[in-house]
Amino acid sequence: MSSLGTHDPARRKMVSVVAGDARLVLTPAFGGAVFAWTRGDEPIFRPALPGGLDADNPRELASYPLFPFSGRVAGRRFTWAGTSYELPALLGDWAIHGAGWQLPWRADTDGARVVLSLDYPGGPLYPFAFHAEQIFALEDDALSCTCVIESRHDAPAPFAFGQHPFFPRSPQATLQFRADGVVLTGPDLLPVGHGKVPAEWDHTAPRLVGSVPLDACFTGWDGAARIVYPDRGFAIDITAAPVFGNLVVYIPPHLQSFAVEPVANITNALNRMEGEPPSGMFILGPGERRRGTMRFAITPL
Repeated sequence: MSSLGTHDPARRKMVSVVAGDARLVLTPAFGGAVFAWTRGDEPIFRPALPGGLDADNPRELASYPLFPFSGRVAGRRFTWAGTSYELPALLGDWAIHGAGWQLPWRADTDGARVVLSLDYPGGPLYPFAFHAEQIFALEDDALSCTCVIESRHDAPAPFAFGQHPFFPRSPQATLQFRADGVVLTGPDLLPVGHGKVPAEWDHTAPRLVGSVPLDACFTGWDGAARIVYPDRGFAIDITAAPVFGNLVVYIPPHLQSFAVEPVANITNALNRMEGEPPSGMFILGPGERRRGTMRFAITPL
């Protein structure tokens, strides 16, 4: 189920800003996504896949927003305040990554700053109304994104946010980050528990990207990650506010890219509101909001 309209020409309308040698291209009407972030001839986020604008969803582009939650929801159902809700299948049979990537956003630009905004009245994609913003600020050597979500529901309700950037793979690329634990999943990629990070998944020291396939939510993330490209001559330092307490790492063997996703909530958080690890969901009353900033900085080696 999508509200984007596969053949709607508006989805192809792009917003572009520059700062020095850097260029950021967004597709507001196509899921509020990033089409490209480049510096000179170098893609910093992965280039959009061929035909990405003609795909059924923005997963083919460089990055897309995760509002009002990230990750999968078991059975596509959850219960809140005594009422059970069903969510649509958006990827295979999964309810995943909320509503924002399925909807058109508005764009306002000011120099190298772009504010994408979305007003969702509540409906099939998510039962609770909300206002969301993505505030992108481009520099010659960095990109920051501030996520904002405000409840427009008439009673307390759960919300969260995150971002899903993809990065190019290269033969020498390494990834480094520190986390306290990991959500353990079964063959259906839904949680079966929580535990310590297995040795083969530990990225406390730099680990070659692709040395192990991953699709995991790491908990207790300290808000810093580093991607180093020795063969490209630079690194990307990711820093995120404490509200982004979890990091999803997606390194599939079949793609020439990988994802490092700062997120607020754990996988299946809507069904794991109590206990450990913390769900990461925000319980917001009418008009209450939460915000947090992440930054991607390019560092020469």
